[in-house]
Amino acid sequence: MTTALFSIAGAVAIAAAVLVVTSRRIVHAALWLVVALGAVAGCFGALHAEFVALVQILVYVGAIVVLVLFALMLTKAPTNPLPALTTRRSPFAAIVAGVLALLLGTGVVIAFGNEKIEPVPAGSATDVGTAVFRIWVLPFEVLSVLLLAALIGAIVLSQRKLSERSDRLSSSGKED
Repeated sequence: MTTALFSIAGAVAIAAAVLVVTSRRIVHAALWLVVALGAVAGCFGALHAEFVALVQILVYVGAIVVLVLFALMLTKAPTNPLPALTTRRSPFAAIVAGVLALLLGTGVVIAFGNEKIEPVPAGSATDVGTAVFRIWVLPFEVLSVLLLAALIGAIVLSQRKLSERSDRLSSSGKED
């Protein structure tokens, strides 16, 4: 049963990830990212790692995707379809993605062979908490500073665009 749930969640994650990459609207891509990350949380749940699944939902779905959508709205990124930017190199990108997927899949099969997925024993939240706050505390803090820098950069870019527009309006005396 664990293998079946894991496989279903994995298939949903892969399908949603393909839709993230192939979506022509950036907001739709961000929403498909929510589905993909939720399916990854489902994979963790199928492996009985409930704590990691909840952290996946809270941190990635609840914070990262909201940050991406917030940055899109703050910078006034175009939300209409952008076919000119996505269609020219799509066949080459699909070939490269297929070759990489084949190589990675072959590597996983060679490395793990016929091993079965075993559920994690209960009480793994303590182990994860210990690892995060003892071993991984520096990368965790570096990531938080990186996200803060991205948010500040989005604010600076949006303010620059607003000041350039107000300068154009004041010099021409009319709106665009």
